[in-house]
Amino acid sequence: MANTPIVLAVSDFIAIANQTLSYAFAGVCIEGEVASFSVNQGKYVFFDIKDSSGTLNCFMTVWNMRQPLQNGMKIAVYGEPKLTAKGKFSFTVSRYSLKGEGAIKKSFDILRKKLSDEGLFNDDKKRSLPRYPKRVAVISSQTAAGYKDFISTVMERWGGVEYKLAHVQVQGVDAPDQIIRALKYFQTSSWQPEVIAIIRGGGSADDLAAFNDEQLVREVAGSRVPVLTGIGHEIDTSLVDLAADVAAITPSHAAQLIVPHKGAVTKELRSIVRERVFLALSQHIAHEHHATQLAVRKSFAHLDAAVKRTRADYTWRHELARELNPARVLERGYAVLRGTIKADEIVHITTHSHEINAEIIDVKRRAK
Repeated sequence: MANTPIVLAVSDFIAIANQTLSYAFAGVCIEGEVASFSVNQGKYVFFDIKDSSGTLNCFMTVWNMRQPLQNGMKIAVYGEPKLTAKGKFSFTVSRYSLKGEGAIKKSFDILRKKLSDEGLFNDDKKRSLPRYPKRVAVISSQTAAGYKDFISTVMERWGGVEYKLAHVQVQGVDAPDQIIRALKYFQTSSWQPEVIAIIRGGGSADDLAAFNDEQLVREVAGSRVPVLTGIGHEIDTSLVDLAADVAAITPSHAAQLIVPHKGAVTKELRSIVRERVFLALSQHIAHEHHATQLAVRKSFAHLDAAVKRTRADYTWRHELARELNPARVLERGYAVLRGTIKADEIVHITTHSHEINAEIIDVKRRAK
């Protein structure tokens, strides 16, 4: 009985073999160089991973290809070995990471061109950040130095802001999916943040490769809440930076962009108050000056009118006095008679040009 072979159906053997492989190689990671890369029907990805003495067939779906791959790239693949129904051995890849600056740079350039051609990085899609945000969502690792720099800087600069942290991995193969879930959560949260900040300190190209993940970049570009990034150092640029509404050069710089400095705001407010007081005083002075000018003009007008009236009155009175002058009366042909108005009396008559003595011959009362 001990030597009796176990008889299995082909499908049973394949199932047992896969179960054994899954148990024996759970969580395995294999590093090597990509070769024979191809995409079939726009859905399935086939490639080999090899080293100097061995080659392993690999398979995955296009959905799992989060960063571009090319022959010659160094990568680390995660997944499990399997026998297919046709008995072919291959390694089914669930996720992978690029290894080495050369592979990361090449993949970065390929994906950058692809997404740029789609318009994901266009400036006309960028939104400005609120000047005085009240609710800020932060996606970072709570233990990361970059997060600590960010929080200490924002607390020092400005108060009265509510912060919520989504604690995620910020490097490694699991980081992109965790950040994506955090982005989705904050975008649908009833808390309604006004800004989402993605924070990560500096590191090597391998450390920052998670921020070149295609699905993560698309999630950032499509976020309904403005996204600010503070990833790496000044010389570091990721595709997530290019897709974000605002990209800071460091976590501390991100803090400076997200909230103003209370000292600068106080100085600005004082300047505004001074300008408004000066403007109000200038307007008041201008108003009073205008009113004074108007009053002066009215006073001069009244004075001028009074002078004209006085001059006219004086002229009239002067003319009246002139006309009433006896000499003027005599010039008009009248005469002045002096004496007693009786018959046989001698009277003196003064005309314009003569002095006359005359005798009254007769006197009669004039009818009225």
